Amino acid sequence: MTQPIGPLRWYAGLAVVFFGIVPAVLVTMLVIRGNTPGQVGLLLIGGIPLVLAAIFYAVRGFGTAEPEPAAKYLNRSMALVAGADVLLLGGNALIRMATG
Repeated sequence: MTQPIGPLRWYAGLAVVFFGIVPAVLVTMLVIRGNTPGQVGLLLIGGIPLVLAAIFYAVRGFGTAEPEPAAKYLNRSMALVAGADVLLLGGNALIRMATG
């Protein structure tokens, strides 16, 4: 029997890696190297906990055997990743436009 939650697990895992961890690391590297205004560092205060919470819910969704609770955890994880993207990448762009 095929697992109905299988594709959602793949998409959630890819979303956490490509849209959560990678942008957080890249913005952190920009701040550390000084290639961006200092106010962008303040975005990391809110963005990194969102990414960590997304990782937590994704792992919890991967470990849950029943499809319905797993889907709830994975959907919550992807929503947190989207919020972190808006905060980190959108905030970075707005700050750069305002100061540049």
